[in-house]
Amino acid sequence: MMDANDNTEITVHNPRARKLRSLVWNDFTKERRPDGSYVAICNHCKKQLTASSRSGTTHLKNHLVICTSTKRGKRKKLVVRRLVLKSNDAKNEGGMSSEHSQFDQELSRQDLARMVILHGYPFNIVHHVGFRTFVRNLQPLFKMASADIVKADCMKIYENERLRLHDMLDKLHSRVSITVDMWKSIADMDYVCLTCHYVDNDWRLEKKILNFFPLEPSEVGQDVSKIILERLREWSIDGKLCAVVLDNCSTSDLVANELIECLRMKGFLISGGDLFSTRSCGHLLNLIAHKSLEVACEVIDRVRVGVQFVKTSPERKSRFQKDTDQIGIPEKPLVLDAPSSWPSTYMMLETACHYEEAFKHLAESDPDNASFLSAKDWEDVRAIVECLDVLYQALEKFSSTRIPTANLYFNDMCGIHFLLKTWYKSPQSFVASMAKEMLEKFERYWDLSRMLMTIASVLDPRYKMKSVEYFFKQICDDALEAKTRIDNVRDSFINLYNEYVGHSANSSKLQAFYAGNGSGYNGNEHVNGGEYKTSRITLSDTQRGLDQYLKETSSGHPARSDLDMYLEEAVHPSKGPEDNFDILAWWKYNAAKYPVLSMMARDIMGIPISVVPLDNEARTLNQYLSSTDPMIIECLICSQDWIGDETDVSPVDALAVVPSTTLLETNGDECMLPASGD
Repeated sequence: MMDANDNTEITVHNPRARKLRSLVWNDFTKERRPDGSYVAICNHCKKQLTASSRSGTTHLKNHLVICTSTKRGKRKKLVVRRLVLKSNDAKNEGGMSSEHSQFDQELSRQDLARMVILHGYPFNIVHHVGFRTFVRNLQPLFKMASADIVKADCMKIYENERLRLHDMLDKLHSRVSITVDMWKSIADMDYVCLTCHYVDNDWRLEKKILNFFPLEPSEVGQDVSKIILERLREWSIDGKLCAVVLDNCSTSDLVANELIECLRMKGFLISGGDLFSTRSCGHLLNLIAHKSLEVACEVIDRVRVGVQFVKTSPERKSRFQKDTDQIGIPEKPLVLDAPSSWPSTYMMLETACHYEEAFKHLAESDPDNASFLSAKDWEDVRAIVECLDVLYQALEKFSSTRIPTANLYFNDMCGIHFLLKTWYKSPQSFVASMAKEMLEKFERYWDLSRMLMTIASVLDPRYKMKSVEYFFKQICDDALEAKTRIDNVRDSFINLYNEYVGHSANSSKLQAFYAGNGSGYNGNEHVNGGEYKTSRITLSDTQRGLDQYLKETSSGHPARSDLDMYLEEAVHPSKGPEDNFDILAWWKYNAAKYPVLSMMARDIMGIPISVVPLDNEARTLNQYLSSTDPMIIECLICSQDWIGDETDVSPVDALAVVPSTTLLETNGDECMLPASGD
């Protein structure tokens, strides 16, 4: 995507021009010297650096980090000073303390731009009379910027934050995973939201939106994968990918296969890409829930008609209420569902069962009621509710997880698998037929994610191989199948571990040198047929050699790998369902004890095997964003995500959408961005 502030000296016909489109040029001015060479002048401190075609931009980015950090230091001091003044003002009982106040036009403009980004205000808010009056009365010295200047300031924040995020990802020790989510504008233009998930160097689970870009109608799966790879290369993370989740992408299989083929050729993927493409638990729950609704659509339609029959007539609603009071049914809101949202359908059926006797009485007393349900129908409705209740409780559990690491889902998904197989054998024909369809859908998609979730569960010290052994023995049809699957998990886990051992050895050559050097310290070594070269080994290095020698000679048993120790030691005690076990804190504490396994854990735990929106449709941008230039959309959405951690602003993916049609008779959440804008 072409940046609006790209250096104007780059000519269109120059084949090397594309290489000069780095965002760093928004903070430098390129000028030509009399001798024909080029220099890059920092827009902040005016320092001159080389800008030849061979020098690249790394030195410019390094300078920018130092230069802008000085400005951030200035800003931090000002923020602290403002907090102190605020405290003093509170002590003065609301009296003005202008003698200590300081005004900074530049920082106030930055505050204005950040406000626009964080809360989604239109750029032309600066033209609103009420806002201008409000600001003028608060600070007469502030010179109100134009909408174009606010837009430029927002772009500046985006560019600076992008450089900071790029630098952070470059220094990240772990692999990253990505999710590819489809969005739509009100005008039905497709957008792709590319989000990065990872466990940072301090063992915190993080996610950042990397890009938000439009798709042309003619672009298909292969084109999407090429665009994604291009974006990943721009972020320099194409070589450190762990997994990709494409739940609501219509061409997900094609995109995943294209990504795997390209990345596998370059040797970038672990396990040869076998663990690369996965689906989230929420997506799987949605699929099997909607399958149950398809099977039971006829009886569900009759329940829906019955609820509508009551709710659309004040007279019938009043009579229905009297019946419930006479029968003694506790009061509970009667729900009408949104058919595209299975949780709302579950709630409708659940409340209908709650009022079953009242509905029966209404059907007998009102000849116009066409939604009569027989005793067999009500039995089927209760069976549907029982099945959906299991999925709904799992969805709620997953959604409420504070740190949704990948280890949390295997046990529950195995439990659902076991229940589906139990329902399939039900003597109630309706339940058996519904469970059959749900089970086929579940096993088809569970096979795509099972191994990844299994490995994540093995990396949970509370379970290790125990939960795998238990559930596979419960789910599999015979002992041989269970043993085969358990052995397959163990072999896959060991193979993945050995792969990480190889990566660890390649990145620790010095340690490997001393581990294999049994001759101890020698001040000189022979090279080139008898010439002597002075060794660079220091005195502390000789101590390391001694430490290794002691380990090798003090025990008659070979050193065990951290994998052997981990699997042989007892599991970490669990406190049951209420256990608030922090697996990332555990691995952080035990990283020195299990160096290779901790590398695996950090990569695997960052894979977003979490929930997706309750419906399978793409999320929709509101009217303001839908009518905005795609480059500005990316600026606003990404910037809000990046700086939102500094405030209490809600996540962008919950705020940049139109009010959901699936919410149950509520007003829904407010939009991030207003319906009208610049």
